Amino acid sequence: MELTSLDIGRAALAMAISTDRQEEQALRQRLQNRGILAVAVDFGGEYLSSVKKMIERAVVAAQRQGLIEASHVGEGAVAGATHAALEQITPKAVGLNVGGKIGVARYGEHVCVAVYLGVGVLHLNEVAVGLAHRSLPMSQE
Repeated sequence: MELTSLDIGRAALAMAISTDRQEEQALRQRLQNRGILAVAVDFGGEYLSSVKKMIERAVVAAQRQGLIEASHVGEGAVAGATHAALEQITPKAVGLNVGGKIGVARYGEHVCVAVYLGVGVLHLNEVAVGLAHRSLPMSQE
């Protein structure tokens, strides 16, 4: 059965909502058994000043785990999807502190990025999720 962008989006979201490194590693292994490459990275800080760092961390993590090659095409796909996912969260997060995790998943030409985070001040947190997809041809990476 061929996996679709919906399946890869679910994988990215599952990575983003994993609670600790142990769960994250077990999930990565299960996804890899299905042919899906995945990685997750934690982040936190003031939202607007952290956007660039979040995008960079997603790209670097995807490169290190072999989801993409170090090329402007692969990096651009992950950076673009991360930015698009963050745009979905921006209305809730502007001017506030955030903390959470970014999940990146790839299968064939499908690359999905999910952002799961807490937004708020002190203990008054809201929860936000953003998810985006890019197509990255295998032959042009």
